[in-house]
Amino acid sequence: MKIWSYVLFAVFLLAALFLYFVPTFIAFKNGRENKWAILLLNALLGVTILGWIGALLWSTSPTPSHQK
Repeated sequence: MKIWSYVLFAVFLLAALFLYFVPTFIAFKNGRENKWAILLLNALLGVTILGWIGALLWSTSPTPSHQK
């Protein structure tokens, strides 16, 4: 029975890591120009709620269109 507790812990850990890096996944999926900066913000300040929300908003915000 003890092995299942380790397996369950590993599953929850992987799920938590996935949720933690959702803003980074969104930035890379959308091909954001500043995806590496979003990754750094998410990795360093994502542990705070404001850092994670900031990274999420930044990764989902529309890119400004440049007028020619």
